[in-house]
Amino acid sequence: MSIIKIENLKVMYDQIVALDKVNLEIQEKEFIGIIGPNGGGKTTLVKSILGLLSPVEGHISIDKKAIMGYVPQVTTFDKNFPISVLNVVLTGHLPRNITIGYRFKGHTLNHANNVMKRLGIEILAKRQIGQLSGGQLQRVLIARALMNHPTVLILDEPTASVDEKSKKEIYEMLKDLNETITIIMITHDTTMMWPYIDRCVYINQQAHIHSYPDIKDRGDNWPNCPIKWFIEGEKIQEVLVHHNGMDENEYD
Repeated sequence: MSIIKIENLKVMYDQIVALDKVNLEIQEKEFIGIIGPNGGGKTTLVKSILGLLSPVEGHISIDKKAIMGYVPQVTTFDKNFPISVLNVVLTGHLPRNITIGYRFKGHTLNHANNVMKRLGIEILAKRQIGQLSGGQLQRVLIARALMNHPTVLILDEPTASVDEKSKKEIYEMLKDLNETITIIMITHDTTMMWPYIDRCVYINQQAHIHSYPDIKDRGDNWPNCPIKWFIEGEKIQEVLVHHNGMDENEYD
């Protein structure tokens, strides 16, 4: 069942084309990995799906029953801000018209505790947010996004700046969540992601879409795609092909 359908999408910033002629249909409970060069339009695509950007052409259809959860990329924040992990998670369930003195109800607190338990961070509930490791912080932000019971979870670089062990743990956690919800993830972990995702979408203004079995043909049927893959034993590696003036050093 299709949950998101993107047709001939074109998005511009002033006179700059960010996305052009993007077509993509995402099925319920798919795990989609979005890759591409910096400035290629990955975050623009995600923001368009979330309704934060309006296309100049094309259309995005989202199933009327879909509920979106969003985990933005972490850049900087005040590590001394006096807020606990539990309270960060609870902010994912704040009402639209919050009033001074607002208190969360018991069922919301129970839901937050259940979400943290599911993600293995219940022991961190009282810890101040600045005391967390990168991997722990990502779990907290994912927990916050799960507070509104999303059917689609969109993540922007959830494994950026975390160690290899934490990356694997996050991928395993996302795959577990994928049993019940659709996952759309922007990532640069182009080697680690393959065992977990169903399809890869390469974005560089336009979209090139590949499923996991495509790797086995070593890219021979991808004549117009700027990135090819090959398998060396059990290890999947990437081969960047110069295309449309893109230098391999731009892909980072």
